[in-house]
Amino acid sequence: MSKTLTEFIGTFFLVMGAAFGGGLGAALALMVMIYAGGHISGAHYNPAVSLAVWIRGKMSAGDMIGYWMSQVAGALAAALVVANIFANEGTGECVIAEGETVKALIAEIIGTFALAYVVLNVATAKSTAGNSYYGIAIAGTVLAMATVIGKYSGGAYNPAVALGLTMQKAFCWGQIWIYLAATFSGAALAALVFKMNNPDDK
Repeated sequence: MSKTLTEFIGTFFLVMGAAFGGGLGAALALMVMIYAGGHISGAHYNPAVSLAVWIRGKMSAGDMIGYWMSQVAGALAAALVVANIFANEGTGECVIAEGETVKALIAEIIGTFALAYVVLNVATAKSTAGNSYYGIAIAGTVLAMATVIGKYSGGAYNPAVALGLTMQKAFCWGQIWIYLAATFSGAALAALVFKMNNPDDK
């Protein structure tokens, strides 16, 4: 219960940060929530990261599904609060321009790969166990990817963030598949690369 509650809380504030502050807001919210909940749940706050951690072999399928449920619930709760209590609702227009689907897919794959790859290396690798910089490294990755390639897709790099922002009408429903396909693909690729680079780190 403590792990799933932590994932709910962290994802809630991450989506709120993204809704109000874009890439910078998301990065700052993610950083503080990682330090707040990392020792309890690992502070994934991202279904794609949970997938990568599962592929890497550091969580069970049952735990991953539980994390997914909590992360989605946190994202939906944040979207409802942002849209209905703070009256910050988008127009529902699509962020990804017509004809730019391939660029958006690649941007989300690259951004999520970078995020999951950093998480696996700074928060799950034996050689970096006990470090104190992982929150800054992970949040910095989100900010860097949002700054560099976020303009092509809106810079979600997280299925829960994409769902929350779609519910809040910052993104449009017609493009949700792009975020889901790209983020899970990028995270899976990061996990496979991590395992290839660290064959002895089981």
